[in-house]
Amino acid sequence: MYGQPALPPDFVSLPYANPDAPKGGRIVFGESGGFDSLNPFIINGIAPAGLSAHTVETLLGRSYDEPFTLYGLLAESVVTDEARSFVEFTLREGARFSDGSPVTVEDVIWSFEILGTQGQPRYAAAWGKIGGVEQTGPRSVKFTFNTVDRELPLILGLRPILKKAQWEGKDFTRSTLEAPIGSGPYVVAEFEPGRFVTYRKNPDWWGAELPFNRGQHNLDEIRYDYFGDGGVVFEAFKAGEITSWRETNPVKWDQQYDFPAVAAGDVVKSVIPHSRPSGIEGFVFNTRRPLFADWRVREALIAAFNFELVNRTLNAGIPPRIQSYFSNSPLGMVPGAPAEGRVAELLEPFKAELLPGALEGYALPVGDGTEANRAAIRRASGLLEEAGWTVEEGVLKNAEGTPFAFEILITNGADDIINAATIYVEGLKRLGIAARVVTVDSAQYKERTTNYDFDMTHYIRSLSLSPGNEQTLYWGAAGVTEPGTRNWMGMNSPAAEAMIATMLAAKGPDEFIAAVQALDRVLTTGRYVVPIWYSDVSRIAHRKELKYPERLPLYGDWPGFQPEVWWYED
Repeated sequence: MYGQPALPPDFVSLPYANPDAPKGGRIVFGESGGFDSLNPFIINGIAPAGLSAHTVETLLGRSYDEPFTLYGLLAESVVTDEARSFVEFTLREGARFSDGSPVTVEDVIWSFEILGTQGQPRYAAAWGKIGGVEQTGPRSVKFTFNTVDRELPLILGLRPILKKAQWEGKDFTRSTLEAPIGSGPYVVAEFEPGRFVTYRKNPDWWGAELPFNRGQHNLDEIRYDYFGDGGVVFEAFKAGEITSWRETNPVKWDQQYDFPAVAAGDVVKSVIPHSRPSGIEGFVFNTRRPLFADWRVREALIAAFNFELVNRTLNAGIPPRIQSYFSNSPLGMVPGAPAEGRVAELLEPFKAELLPGALEGYALPVGDGTEANRAAIRRASGLLEEAGWTVEEGVLKNAEGTPFAFEILITNGADDIINAATIYVEGLKRLGIAARVVTVDSAQYKERTTNYDFDMTHYIRSLSLSPGNEQTLYWGAAGVTEPGTRNWMGMNSPAAEAMIATMLAAKGPDEFIAAVQALDRVLTTGRYVVPIWYSDVSRIAHRKELKYPERLPLYGDWPGFQPEVWWYED
């Protein structure tokens, strides 16, 4: 995205891959919930984990040892100008789909258009910025842009490439159990909707010897088994049915891994550090609901969330709290500090619309860790009163006499989140608020969140060291009414959209960092989410035969790490 790639043109493999890794073996993951579709590129249906990542390739591939750098995959070369007003890709001559047919320019153009017009909303924004498409050679295609966006050549390089002929005469938007024909290392071998899916290594995979792929995709088989909830998955792991398990609870990691396979050394506990932003996780307000339209109400409910008690109860106080969307990185704002320099300049034109704290400084309320949490509850009560809510006979009501009541929607099996929400609900009773936790299965959860049919729900957005176009999908105003975006909170902020535009047009790291720090301030002071905790490490328990390189990527345990650079060794 900025400067030169870290690797030379003649690199042997990615720095965190082992080019001498043995081939073969299998890995079995466990998932809670289910799936009913094999098309992961549309809104309809729920696709199984790993489908796109393992079976479909892109023009360029990402190195997770750099903030945002791509190397040739399906494409052997990339051409653009200083302004990045266009990009031209030339396909590798030997690139093949799993059925043996060549990947063509026609497939590339069709894939971009079908995804941009009929695929998930995340594809539409980039397609709308393409002003022209032309085939410039037998294996070359040029895209010209109608918008200044220096990230676009990279975004297009990461678009999935599908086989056009497979979809002729078919409705791309319909959920289907026909697997897409891709050019990736694996194909869908067996599956049973809602129960399991197995991906098997294609012995004729065209890209096995590319430097980018050396040391990657070493396993012969990748399987995902589905269970009713996370607790059942963990029991399946203990029983040996699952061979790798990510533990998100540090207390369980310390106290519940004394089962026989660990004691015998058959299961290994690995801790994987990373240097990526915290992202945001917590309970998101649906501001489309009048109940949460006032920022003072949202601030009150953030203050009433007794993080110190919740974290101590569930996590022994080990993981730190998320302070802002890009905390734990140079892209994050400094909690409590005023905006300065270029950050202040970028925010100044929006001073009238910004919420308190964006310019002068903001930090999350801190509780005292007691069940009463009196100071925080007093502050929350004062904010609610300012917003027109008063307590009558122990019930918080507005001027019309309507009680303050709402639901927290959570997926079945998300035990830690359910427990956190339950403690939260008890704390809210001190304010006269009647909140209740509602759990649903994964299909209902997807349907309701796609259509923003919730008051509050569990929300998580992982963020990278090089945020870009996806930020519009996360926070853009179109998501207020358009279903299927990531803007679950329903925010409509010209300031946020201006910061994203500045970020995308930045030609150097200083301007880019300032724009992201300014965006971080807008998001955090918007009070859209009650933040919980994040982990600066990943905890993975796995069978001893499953190995990974000593040299870890910058992003740590992230897409592209497990199972991509892991291998099986007796």
